[in-house]
Amino acid sequence: MSILIGADSRIMIQGITGRRGQFHTSQMLNSGSPIVGGTSPGKGGEWCSEGRLPVFDTVKDCVEATNADVSVIFVPPHSTADAILESINCGVKTIISITGAIPLQDMMIIKSALRNNDSILVGPNSPGVLVPGIANAGIFPREIAIPGNVGVVSRSGTLCYEVVNTLKQEGIGVSTAVGIGDDPIIGTDFSTLLELFEADPHTDQIVLIGGPGGDSEMKAATFIMEAVTKPVIAYVVGENLATSILRPFFSRSGSLPLDTLGKKTGALKDAGVLMANKLNEIPALIKR
Repeated sequence: MSILIGADSRIMIQGITGRRGQFHTSQMLNSGSPIVGGTSPGKGGEWCSEGRLPVFDTVKDCVEATNADVSVIFVPPHSTADAILESINCGVKTIISITGAIPLQDMMIIKSALRNNDSILVGPNSPGVLVPGIANAGIFPREIAIPGNVGVVSRSGTLCYEVVNTLKQEGIGVSTAVGIGDDPIIGTDFSTLLELFEADPHTDQIVLIGGPGGDSEMKAATFIMEAVTKPVIAYVVGENLATSILRPFFSRSGSLPLDTLGKKTGALKDAGVLMANKLNEIPALIKR
């Protein structure tokens, strides 16, 4: 079992005939992902990926013909909001935006649309969702992870790759890995993913990778304290570095309490989360 996508998912690609869309669709197909088709306005009726996948003009046409319930978006930033809204309006269950840098005003419109909908948006600026051995809905490298019972959620796509690969080297498998993106406004957040992992019977432990800026890790800490019973291991990139670099300046001036730099780490520790000082410490914490 997994979250967001699974063996019975039917994945479509928005922007399937673009350069990035074509390349990553091929990679996803080669990894065994259940892709059923894609969209490219004006090219409906054509076939791509060596004739394996049909192309449709609209999301509505694709959903009606293939029953697609997951969309992976590879369109340019100026078109991404329209692509997301199109999928929301067509009732696509899971929408994954690989494209980032969407204008903030567009994201505010999207967030408003999501409140009145059952769709879940992962991203923008997400590497996607990976269920090892089942499906790769995004740009995760092939064979980067092995199946298992550890859920991974990260703001950074690169760190998400590094974590799942580090776990693989230690023989630790992943149930689902999700990169939520680190744009200023994103769709789903840590708390939503933590809730899904908590409900997933095949996820026994959760790895959370945070970063500088924003308050998503603080909200996650509150949610973990109130609603998560499974062990959570976390690494917040940037906080230890900031503390070490700025300590001399704060100790001289005294104008800002030093502990404000580590407030995310402190909040997560208070919630019972096991904190890693380095990424390579995560496997040992999982094995405890």
